[in-house]
Amino acid sequence: MIRLSRLADYAVVLMSHVAAAKTEVHNAVDIAAATGLPAPTVSKVLKALAHRGLLVSQRGARGGYALARGAHAITVADIVSAIDGPIALTHCLKSGAGACEVEQGCPSRSGLNRINTAIRSALEAVTLADVSTPMPALPSRAVAGPEMRAQP
Repeated sequence: MIRLSRLADYAVVLMSHVAAAKTEVHNAVDIAAATGLPAPTVSKVLKALAHRGLLVSQRGARGGYALARGAHAITVADIVSAIDGPIALTHCLKSGAGACEVEQGCPSRSGLNRINTAIRSALEAVTLADVSTPMPALPSRAVAGPEMRAQP
């Protein structure tokens, strides 16, 4: 199964909250309360995102975190990479040439590289603005009664 790490998932949630909220600066305690995530984890993730240049931090009584650039200019790939490092399906794709002892004879290396490139491209195509926009409500489905069922 291919999945984001828990911290990368949290990072997307936190960045989405900051992007969608009306105020410019958000403190970690308020973000934790709004998202339902543990405050220590929120602080850790926000600090990492600021260190990677996706958020800016402001000190002081009204300090907190704000987006370093517009939500349209930050991709999901940026967020995931800030937390987990390079996007890679396998150790050899993450570490580069020479990282694997069976690299020369690996029959799946080019195929895995194509998959890795497709996943990275997909994450680069989705912006923070895309994921922070609420989804429209789904229409409720009517339950088919006896009069709506097809007759045999």
